Amino acid sequence: MKSGSAKVFSALVALAVLGIFRPVDLAAKEAVKQRVSEPGRYEGYSQPIYDGWQRSSVYVTVRDGTKIAVDILRPTRGGRLHSDALPVIWEHRRYQRAVQDVDGKIYSQLDRQDHPMRKVVLHGYVDAVAAVRGSGASYGTRVDPTPPQESLDAYDITEWLAAQPWCSGKVGMYGISYSGTAQFMAASTSPPHLKAIFPEMAMFDLYDFCYPGGIYRHTFIQNWASQVKGFDLHLAQKPAPVDGAKEDELLVALAQHKANFDVTRTIEVPYRDSNLDNISSVYIDNNPSSVIERVNQSGVAVYQRAGWFDMYPRDMLLWFNNLKVPKKIVIGPWDHYQSGGLDRGTEILRWYDYWLKGIDNGIMDEPPILYGVVGLPRDKALRWSGQWPPAESRPVAYYFSGGPSGSVDSVNDGRLSTIAPAPGTDRYQVDYTTTSGPRSRWTGGPVAYPDMAANDRKALTYSTAVLTDDVEIAGHPVVHVWIECKANDLDLFAYLEEVEPDGRSTYITDGCLRASHRRLDAPPHNRMGLPYHRSFAQDTEPLPAGPVELAFDLYPTANLFEAGHRIRLSITCADSDNNQTPQANPVPEVTVYRNAERPSRILVPIYKPQ
Repeated sequence: MKSGSAKVFSALVALAVLGIFRPVDLAAKEAVKQRVSEPGRYEGYSQPIYDGWQRSSVYVTVRDGTKIAVDILRPTRGGRLHSDALPVIWEHRRYQRAVQDVDGKIYSQLDRQDHPMRKVVLHGYVDAVAAVRGSGASYGTRVDPTPPQESLDAYDITEWLAAQPWCSGKVGMYGISYSGTAQFMAASTSPPHLKAIFPEMAMFDLYDFCYPGGIYRHTFIQNWASQVKGFDLHLAQKPAPVDGAKEDELLVALAQHKANFDVTRTIEVPYRDSNLDNISSVYIDNNPSSVIERVNQSGVAVYQRAGWFDMYPRDMLLWFNNLKVPKKIVIGPWDHYQSGGLDRGTEILRWYDYWLKGIDNGIMDEPPILYGVVGLPRDKALRWSGQWPPAESRPVAYYFSGGPSGSVDSVNDGRLSTIAPAPGTDRYQVDYTTTSGPRSRWTGGPVAYPDMAANDRKALTYSTAVLTDDVEIAGHPVVHVWIECKANDLDLFAYLEEVEPDGRSTYITDGCLRASHRRLDAPPHNRMGLPYHRSFAQDTEPLPAGPVELAFDLYPTANLFEAGHRIRLSITCADSDNNQTPQANPVPEVTVYRNAERPSRILVPIYKPQ
């Protein structure tokens, strides 16, 4: 029996021994044992010939005259700067390129002991970190959440770096979260010297992030807005000044930052086609997903890192499935900032040795997808795949059925079965206190979901019988729920969970939909066959007088449900710690249908080796 945290730890351990799980064709190439190139392990192809680095900083003036603060960290040996021109790998950073403490000491990104570029620089690369316009020591004002000028800044910075005498003319990028998304935006401008990028935990669709299923994600947005305001207005940490800059230059930059777009104003734009002030459309014109074709035209190679418990696993897989450039992705049991079990520095080094130094280390001979299955033993937890979802995964319908399952004292204690149910309904009075907890994937910090059994007791639940065999899944579960409600609108949240014999219920994944956004539309990109809700203002409509179907996907996952456990789907109408659900008075009652005509169900992506 394993708790949820133990399952994740098991998967992390498996990733830590990635070296024993490599494709046969790559293993055959390793005739010389000291030359090894595989995820997390890299020997004999390049050497750490440097032993330190030297920091300097400059202002780079971009095309509209804005001055961008850039740190440059060049490798040294014995205290002497490198003499050869080297490739540059840089980050377009939202959260301070460098800071200065009260004693005047400056701390760069490479002063972080866990920073992946510490390893990379010693192998003969220049690291650069630019503060995005409107932040830190950079000048400028941010006019919306993803300013279009910022992408052009990335073009100009890339080409400036490439033109420096200490640069070989080959440039790459790295970074996580905002810096991950910024790489796709940079690639969309096709800088001639940008050869490859390494985005981690990056956004694909700004609307789906702010309004998943049409429901405002207020907690994250409020917290993030407060955080970036602190950085932009120098309230938290003082940004390091640029070398030689006068003290009043920071004050000038600060004055420009005061007019930055307040991201909490996203509450004023609830639809995908909403307009705000002079911005034509926040979620269309400057949405990362809108630049797919331009990224493909750039030819820039892409290696992504994603996490099953991050906020962006679906986004990263949407990027992957829409990219036509050379591409790879690794997905593990990580949240937004975890990377346990995978040496990020090693992967960045392998990637850029190939794309920026021309070292044939076999990284592009590997299958394009490597993912970890949560819950499998360490010697079986890793899967290589040529596509996503894996060819070995097939959707299997598990129907909502009458109970009792005998596994939880919930509102209905229904059963989940692959056999079509006898006709029936379940009634549920909305409980606005239901929650997946304050440390969910949406909080950005370390994920720590509670035992979901407490939430389940306030919910409608549908649980399988005790599993007689292990059940492995890999892909995107999709929920179809037939409901009837007299309210004009309703939010629906679905949680896929694994129930242990002692009753503990472990969070696996979740999804949500506001009923008024239920209309299905043809997506503007490859959606992997998942339900797509355009969520234009004209698309929304109140609940009808009779039954209606809500269809939506849960975030992708790869998980082993152990024999002796149960699979559970929990349905609520609020996630109070994470999403903003209007509270109706009187409190609505919902009827869930489960019969042949209206078969409420979840399609579970069952993985069976071919």
